[in-house]
Amino acid sequence: MADDPTVLAELVVRHTRRTMPTRRVALGTAYLPMSGTAYGALLLGAVAHQRIDSLDEDQIELIPALLHAAAGELEVPGIALWFRMQTDVQGLDRSQHRVVQEHGTVIVELDIHGAATPQIVGAIMAAASLPPTPRVAALQAIMRATEGRFRYPRGVLIRRLVEGIPAEVPWAPGVTWKQGKPSSESIWDGIASDRRWAMGILGCAPEFALDRDDVNKRFRMLLRDAHPDSGGADLGAADRIAEIREARELLLSELDYDEAASAHIAAGD
Repeated sequence: MADDPTVLAELVVRHTRRTMPTRRVALGTAYLPMSGTAYGALLLGAVAHQRIDSLDEDQIELIPALLHAAAGELEVPGIALWFRMQTDVQGLDRSQHRVVQEHGTVIVELDIHGAATPQIVGAIMAAASLPPTPRVAALQAIMRATEGRFRYPRGVLIRRLVEGIPAEVPWAPGVTWKQGKPSSESIWDGIASDRRWAMGILGCAPEFALDRDDVNKRFRMLLRDAHPDSGGADLGAADRIAEIREARELLLSELDYDEAASAHIAAGD
C-alpha cells in the first residue's frame, strides 16, 4: 500500500449541490502557506485557472471588482458572481482541493465534482481571510489565473477528481473526517459524492443496497427526531429538515434511475 501523501496546502469550499436551485457558498477549512514555496498561492491560482472557462462571461467581468473588494474587507454575507457568500455551512456540499507531495512529486489535487463558480468564489474568500501581506500575493495568483497568466512550477502535476476525495465515512453532521489519502481499499470508492452525502444523512452504510421502503423509513424517523415538536432543537431545525428531505429525494431518484436501467437491460434495449 502506498504511503499517505504529505499535504502541502488545502482548501475546502462549502456550496450547494448541483441538484439544488439555490446558489450559496461558504469557506470551509483552509491551510494556505504563503511563505517560501507558497503552496497556498499555487493552490488558489490552480483552482481559478482550472475552472475559469466554465464561468459565464458576465461573471468573469465581475471578478476584478470582487478581487478589489477582497483586498480590503470582503462583506460576508454578500453576493459574489451570483452566489450568496455566507458563514453557515449547514446542509452544504464540500469540495476539497489540495497540494500534496507523493514520492517527491508535487501534485495539485482538484475536486471537480461541484460547480465551477463557487470554487472560484471560495478561493477568493479564502484569500480575503489571510493577513494583509499574504492576502495580496494570494489575490494576485487568482487574478493571474483569471487573466490567463498563471504558470505552474516545473514538474507540478494536476490531478482532477470527479468524485472528490473519498473519506472513510461520508460527510454528515456529527461525523468526523480524517485528513489524508484513503487507502486503495476505501469502502466508499466508486460511490459518487452526492450519493455518499445522502447516504450519510440517512445513516446508510456504504454496502447498503438501496431499498425504497427502508429509505422512506429512515426519512420518517429522522424527520420526527429533527422536528421541534418531537424534541428536536429549534435552532437549525429548518435546515436539518430540508437536508433530510433532499437526501431522501436524491436516493429515491437514484432508485428510479437504477430501476429504469434494469428494465431496459431486461428488455434487451
